[in-house]
Amino acid sequence: MKKPVVVIVGMVVLGVALTLVADLAWNWLRPPQLHGMVLQSHERALDFTLNDEAGQPVKLSDFRGKLVLLYFGYTFCPDVCPATLAQVKEALAQLGGDAERVQLIMVSVDPERDTPEKVSAYVRQFDPRFIGLTGDPETLTRITTAYGVVYEQHEGSAATGYLIDHTATLTILDRDGYVRLIMPFGVSGVDMASDLRYLLTH
Repeated sequence: MKKPVVVIVGMVVLGVALTLVADLAWNWLRPPQLHGMVLQSHERALDFTLNDEAGQPVKLSDFRGKLVLLYFGYTFCPDVCPATLAQVKEALAQLGGDAERVQLIMVSVDPERDTPEKVSAYVRQFDPRFIGLTGDPETLTRITTAYGVVYEQHEGSAATGYLIDHTATLTILDRDGYVRLIMPFGVSGVDMASDLRYLLTH
């Protein structure tokens, strides 16, 4: 009579163990809750070429093998741009050595005031690894249209002159040049680092 009891107890213990293993496996294997909007693009993002501060051509595809954080803004931006760049700086600090596998590129949508030299100097105030680029209006329109970015100049105050309303998201390209995430404005550096860490390992 004791053997059936032992068998039943063993089966219960085994069932509990299997349940725990399955639960651990699920929590380990499932993707984390990402903070950016996930995109499954079937084509590589538009490649483009803009000149850097030294007049040398910089191609987006030059950074294959890295995650690229592509941001469209301008140096005279009073709030959104500096906040976003500060968040990216914090995210890279959170990544430690893995930050070398990530590249922030800011493209200015204000070529009237922003030269490549000015954009480069601006972004490097936040992190010396950041790259700043811009181009002529026609080229910028082609690029921003491809990335779903909208910007429009409007009148500011006497002190500021004109300002530019612009899409405030970060476009994140994976190491093969596909858009994987659209990061909304306001995501903290810690949460951004969590998403980037996931992309670096998948």
